[in-house]
Amino acid sequence: MTGRTSFFEKVLNRLLTIWLELVTGFLWWGVGYIPFHHVRRFFYRVVGMKIGTGSTIHMMARIYDPRQIVIGADTIIGERATLDGRRQLLGSKSGLTIGNHVDIASEVMLWTSEHDLESPTLAPIEEPVVIEDYVFIGPRAIILPGVTISRGAVVAAGAIVTRNVAPMTIVAGVPAKEIGQRRGELNYRLGRARWFQ
Repeated sequence: MTGRTSFFEKVLNRLLTIWLELVTGFLWWGVGYIPFHHVRRFFYRVVGMKIGTGSTIHMMARIYDPRQIVIGADTIIGERATLDGRRQLLGSKSGLTIGNHVDIASEVMLWTSEHDLESPTLAPIEEPVVIEDYVFIGPRAIILPGVTISRGAVVAAGAIVTRNVAPMTIVAGVPAKEIGQRRGELNYRLGRARWFQ
């Protein structure tokens, strides 16, 4: 009985993987190039992504497992961003959670999955990524699995974030290190995203 169960689990997992690859391709080639925010947002929601009011994902975003991605209100994600929602355990929290009033620049990569370099099979390690409210992430920054970027933090362009970032902290570099602090109370709206992007 165990062998049969294992066989069916493998088949089911393989079919699920193929389905997610088809969804990823559809979102990249079919939806990602549509020059209208409302149309793209409609399709992202249809495939299971949760997107808050007034939030926008610009063109050509690369999205992995949209069912496990949650985006808050008034958040703008730049063109060619990578949003990775993959997670290992069923029933665990979302792979990628992005809060309210978050500004993510172009070509930012948010990864929830990487390879275990200590594993003889190069097994995947999948850990959730959390981006809290009022965060700004500069162009081409990379956020690695298991990282939380706390409220009001800033990640400079090109930084690679391997550890959690404290609230209101500004980080830069490879690997990212603290270079400053934001001041004052955060209470702003990002406003309308540019059309045809």
